[in-house]
Amino acid sequence: MEAPAIGRASPPEGTPQGGTAPAFRPFLRPLLLLTGIFTLNFVSRVVLAPLLPAIERDLSIGHAAAGGLFFFISMGYCVGLLTSGSVSARLTHRRTVALSSVAVGAALCLIALSNGLLGIRGGMTLLGAAAGLYLPSGVATITNLVPTATWGRALAIHELAPNLSFAAAPLLAEALLAWMPWRGCLVAIGLVAMSWGALYLRFGSGGSFPGAPSNWRSLRPLLRQRPFWVLMALFTLALGMSLGVYAMLPLYLVAELEFARPAANSLVAASRLSGLVMLFASGWLADRLGARRTLMLVFSATGALTVLLGVLPAPWVLPVVLLQPTLVVCFFPVGFAALSQLGPQAVAFVVPLAILAGAGGVPAAMGWIATQSGFAAAMVSVGALTLAGVLVARGLPRHAGGGGS
Repeated sequence: MEAPAIGRASPPEGTPQGGTAPAFRPFLRPLLLLTGIFTLNFVSRVVLAPLLPAIERDLSIGHAAAGGLFFFISMGYCVGLLTSGSVSARLTHRRTVALSSVAVGAALCLIALSNGLLGIRGGMTLLGAAAGLYLPSGVATITNLVPTATWGRALAIHELAPNLSFAAAPLLAEALLAWMPWRGCLVAIGLVAMSWGALYLRFGSGGSFPGAPSNWRSLRPLLRQRPFWVLMALFTLALGMSLGVYAMLPLYLVAELEFARPAANSLVAASRLSGLVMLFASGWLADRLGARRTLMLVFSATGALTVLLGVLPAPWVLPVVLLQPTLVVCFFPVGFAALSQLGPQAVAFVVPLAILAGAGGVPAAMGWIATQSGFAAAMVSVGALTLAGVLVARGLPRHAGGGGS
C-alpha cells in the first residue's frame, strides 16, 4: 500500500517509433534490481512487527513504548517522502535510489547497536526517512526506463514488493531468530540492503535525471476542498487497518492470547496471502458496486472483523486473523483513483500524512490502550473507529474513484 510517485520524467528509453510491440526483456534486470530494493525497503520497516515480542522482552518495555516505535518510523517516512524531490533534484533519481537502500541498511545497523530506547527511536526515525526517499525516485526511474506500452507490466512487478513483504517479513524474522537475537536480524537485513544498493549503482540503469521538489504552494487550495479531508481521513483509517493492526498483531497474539511466537508469526504471514487475491478482484468489485459502496463495504467488514479480534477467544480468533486483512486491500485502488482526481499534489501530500497518522499513530495508540486496558480493548477501539469510516465514505462525491454510485 504505497503511493504512486508524482513527478516529471523524460521520455522513456526504448519507446518504439513504429507499430511493433516494445521489447520488455532488456529492462528486466534493472527492474528486478529496483524491485529488490523496494522489497528490502518495505521489509526493513515492517519486520519490526514480528520482532516486537523479542524486542519488548529484551528491552523490558511496555506495550505503549513498543507500539510507539512505529510512530518514529512513520514520522521519518513522512519526512522522507515529502523531501525526496529536493534530494533527487540534487542527486538524480538513480543516486537517490542507491542512497535510500544504503541508508536503510545503515539505519538498521545503528538500531541494532543502540542500547537505550532513545537511540533506538532515533534509529527508527532515520530508517523511515531513508526508506521514504526511495518510492518517488524508484517509480520515476521505472517510467523513464521502460517503454510506455510496458508501464503496466513493469509497475505490476514493482508493486508486488509491499504485498509480498507483508507475508515474507514474519517468516524471515522467524528464520533469522532461530540463529541470532533480534539485533542480529536487523544487522543481517541491513547488510543485504546496503549491498543491494551498491549493486544497483554498479549494474542498474535508468534514473540519470533530477527530480523536482514538492510544490508547497499547491497545498493551500487543496486544504479548502472537502474531498481532500475526506480522503485524508479514509487513507488514515485504511493504513491504520493495514499497517497499524499488522504492526501490533504478533505482539497481541503472543502477549495476550498466549500463542507461541513462531505460530503467531506464521499465522500473520498466512493472513497476508489472501490479500494478494483480493488485490486483483478489487477493480471488479469497484466496477460492480461503485467507489462509495466499495469503500463502505471495506470499512464495515474490516471494522467488524477487527472488533471480533478483540472479543473472540484464542481458538476462534484464527479465522478472523486470516480474514481481517482480506478486504482492506480493496481500498487502495479505489482510494488512489479518487485521490488522483484532485490532482497529483493531492497524492503527494495526503499519503505521507496518512502514513504518519495511520501507520504510526494507530499502533502507538493501540500500545497505549493495551497498557491501560489490554489488547482486546485496543482492537475493539480501532475496529469501532474503522466502522466510522462508513459514514466518512458517504461524504465522497458520487463520481469519486469512477464506477457507479
